[in-house]
Order: sequence, then structure tokens, then C-alpha cells
Amino acid sequence: MSSNKVNSVSAKNTDNAPKSIGPYSQSVAFSHYNNLSAQLPIDPKSGTLVAGGIKEQAEQCFKNIRAIADSIGHVMSDVVRITVFVKNVKDVDAVDEVYKTFFPTYVPTRTTVAVAALPMDAMVQVEALLSHGEGTIPNAPQSGDLIKLTNNTENAPISTLSTQTVSFSHYNNLSAQLPICPKSGRLVVGGVKEQTAQCLKNIKAILESIDVPFDDIVKVNIFLNNLADIEAIDEVYSTFFPDSAIARSVAYVPARTTVGVSALPMDALVQIEVVVSHGDGTPPQAIEHRHGIVIWANNTENAPKCSLSNQTVAFSHYNHLSAQLPVDSKTGELVSGGIKEQAEQCLKNIKAIVESIDHVMDDVVKVNIFLKNIADIAVVDEVYTTFFPGGIPARRTVGVSALAKDALIQIDVVVANAEGTPPQA
Repeated sequence: MSSNKVNSVSAKNTDNAPKSIGPYSQSVAFSHYNNLSAQLPIDPKSGTLVAGGIKEQAEQCFKNIRAIADSIGHVMSDVVRITVFVKNVKDVDAVDEVYKTFFPTYVPTRTTVAVAALPMDAMVQVEALLSHGEGTIPNAPQSGDLIKLTNNTENAPISTLSTQTVSFSHYNNLSAQLPICPKSGRLVVGGVKEQTAQCLKNIKAILESIDVPFDDIVKVNIFLNNLADIEAIDEVYSTFFPDSAIARSVAYVPARTTVGVSALPMDALVQIEVVVSHGDGTPPQAIEHRHGIVIWANNTENAPKCSLSNQTVAFSHYNHLSAQLPVDSKTGELVSGGIKEQAEQCLKNIKAIVESIDHVMDDVVKVNIFLKNIADIAVVDEVYTTFFPGGIPARRTVGVSALAKDALIQIDVVVANAEGTPPQA
């Protein structure tokens, strides 16, 4: 393959958006997506939080996203997914008001959660994923052909602030689903089990509306109000996955991340977000023209295993990894020590998974860090730079209420997959 035909990881920074407050890039493009680092309400000129309250802070976050999009030749309507992290769930209405001014007609998919803490004691942090029509293969012939497909069905909750699913290239990104009954528009009656079932039913309804099977889900993110509810959630979860006879025969389950948050919209107990493979791409290709793209799940003995998730699920040009806790794969227990040792163990686990699929840490395009104590970020960065000396991947850091095994840190990543699935010459 000649070098000018190879997908490459393309990291960019602009002076019109805040310099990263850690070792990471503002935006990292690979293939047909741009992964943006979560934006804090920092004024790029002063490098400090913008003056004012939640409205001013939200506006600054979106301005920073727009500046990054502009700097890479994109516009706000290229945003496929927005993730809003607020410190106080009551601030969501004020954020929504600002959000509408940046997305007056087209609305992307969206996830909104309240977290325990944000870097620099910000009230809000916003993250965006952008479509990248031209891809990162120079002069690729497909560059002008890709379109964004949006879809809503009445069989799942409809919102004026988000699209249920946005497809671009070989992925569908769904808005996080709350346990809302689509008929009543209210939370379903019952506890966490009923709420989990409703979230997953909503996801299934959205996928059925675009003719995509449930087992095309490659990554699941579960946001829950009380980490103690995870066993009840898992009970329901395992009745939805695997979904088909084929998936059952190979015991296929998506990669997964579980996060304890401080609050969810509508006072829900659980909210579920999924990323879905899209074999025929956009525009849909005739069956005979499909590239034989397959979902490829993998596990290694060198990282902790879980029966409810695969360590990594590759599809097309991306690998989605399950969140890694600081667990020693040999003992199955938390590594001894403090935040430094725990951060190192998370990244060692990620490295072991990445290497098990013939990739290297330089292929990581996005890192999501969940911390029990946001003040630990300085120590984490010390360890982090030994794994990412170039500081390339885009990044998101949030403070969470609780993590499994009472861990201090949990990390998940998205990895570039240059050869696609299946590997092509």
C-alpha cells in the first residue's frame, strides 16, 4: 500500500480555542470521524474560566467547539454527537437555551449527565464528535460521497434537542436513552430493573427503525445514579445481550463502560448510550457492494476479563475498548498503592489489549478518564505522559461519584484501526 493511501491519525490544535490543560490534542481525526477533546468554559485569550454563570460557561464551551471545528474546515452541522457534563443537573435547562443557538435547525445525538466534579471547578464541560467526510486518506475517492443520515421513530422518546440516531460512514451514534415510555413521555413505572429494560427497549426500537440488528452494537455506556444498582442492571442487560442465535453462538457482547454519576435528567436511575456498527455505510451500499466488514471482538489473558463485555470490539476503522479498572489481570484484584499505581494499572491493561490486537498506543485517538477525586489529575498526567509521550489523543476527564471495586480511576479509549475489519491488504 503506498503511503499516501494509508489512514493516518491526524491531531490538530488552534490558538482560537483554549490550549489543552493537559497532555492532549484539541482534535484527533482518523478515517471519517474527528474526536474532539471535551471543552471547558475557558477563554482562549486568558486561559482562565470565562466570567459569569452557567449560561456564559455553556456558551464558551460551544464557542470553543466551533473554533476547533472551523480550524479543521468543518461546521457545527458536522457534529454527530454532543455530550454535556454539568456539575448541577438543575443547570441543564440553561445549557439547553445556549445549545439551541448553536444548533438552530439540525440537532445531533446527545447525552447529558451530572457529574461529581469537573476540571478547574467548571460548572459545565461539553464534548463533540464530528463527521469527517474527506477522511484521513489523502485524495481518497470516496471523499465526496458520504452523507449524514438522521432518523427518529415514534417508537422511542422524541426530543426537539436531539436526534435519536445519526449515521455517518460506518457508524451510527445514538442519543443516550432515558427510561422514558415513548407513549406517555414519562419515566416508566418501577425501579432500576424496569428502567434498564426501558432504556434498552428504546435503543432496540431506534435500531429496528433503521433496519439495524441489536447485535450490531459495538459499545455500550451505562450511566447510573447508584453504583450499587449494577447487579440489577446486569441481570436485565444479560437478557438483551446476546440478542441473536449467531451472537449467542459466539457469545458476542459489546465493549462496555459503567459510570456512577451524581444525577440524570428527569431524576432517572439509569441512562444508556450506544455506538452501533453500520455495515453498508452512508449512503447505503447494495449488498453486493459491501466490503464484507465484520465486527471483530477480542480478549486477552493479559487484561481483566468480564463475561458481560468484550475487552475490545473492532468495526471498520475503529476499535472500541471496554473501560479498564486498575485491576491486576492475574489476581483479579485492585492493584495495591494509590492513584499513581492505579492510573498505571489502567493504562497497562489498555496497552495489553491494544497490543493483543496488533496495535500500539500511538493508535489511540480518544481517552476518557473517570476520577473519584478530580484533584488527582496532576498525578494521573505524570503517569499518562509515560504512555502517551506525544500527548496526541483527544481527552475527556470527569470526576465521578463512585467506581466499581471502589477504584480511584477508570479509563476507556477508542483506537484507530487502519486496516479495517477484516484486515485488507
